[in-house]
Amino acid sequence: MQSASATTQPLPTYPPEVHAALLTYLVQLADTSLVLGHRLSEWCGHGPVLEQDLALANIALDLLGETRSLYQYAAELEGKGRTEDDLAFLRPATEYRNLLLVEQPNGDFAATIVRQFLFDNFHYHVLQQLQRYPDERLAAIAEKSVKEAAYHLKWSSEWVIRLGDGTEESRQRIEKALRTLWRYADELTTPTPAEQTIQTAGLLPDYASLLPAMQAHTAHVFAEATLPLPEGVVMQQGGKLGRHSEHLGYLLAELQYMQRAYPGMTW
Repeated sequence: MQSASATTQPLPTYPPEVHAALLTYLVQLADTSLVLGHRLSEWCGHGPVLEQDLALANIALDLLGETRSLYQYAAELEGKGRTEDDLAFLRPATEYRNLLLVEQPNGDFAATIVRQFLFDNFHYHVLQQLQRYPDERLAAIAEKSVKEAAYHLKWSSEWVIRLGDGTEESRQRIEKALRTLWRYADELTTPTPAEQTIQTAGLLPDYASLLPAMQAHTAHVFAEATLPLPEGVVMQQGGKLGRHSEHLGYLLAELQYMQRAYPGMTW
């Protein structure tokens, strides 16, 4: 990444509490896309077949592009002279607000697919709504990103079906992945205080309004995959509030190494 590019578009004016909540939300979105993009990049050269190796790399690049736009907007809104690089590479793990789901290790291909499907199903539907909301900068980012998110959701949905309705081994692997990762699904649609603030201000859709479409898509995909919906799972949350698993620290040590070792370095 390079420093945030200048923009001639004026910053919106919001009440202080809405301004602060929007800044927190932008960082949350960017952190989530950055961490998931890094996780997917770990598959580069290790994918099960060349075509899917390239698909994973392309999804990672799409997420990185969205990350840059969000960090750039967040840095401008913050107004403290920080850049996208500062936000991405020079914060400790406790300041990250990404979903717990996306920091979980790749595991096998089935685990990566389940993690991606859970994220994609939320990501696509929230972007679809955000592009029609009144914050012009966020709406523009959503309008660009939703086209990519639609492909991501199609890709991960098709793989859930292939693995669930495939061989005995593929079914066992995806069922194991669901048992492991489903516990992180509720955090996607449980709003934080910051999200509630901007929902009340009309800058973010009520997540309850997204649930019917998300649940319908999940039910359709799982029926095609002949997979039962997990039941009785104890849910875990906290990533959006800065409470993370041990996995994030190891991920950031790798992600941030170059900027930490050579401060201010640019390509």
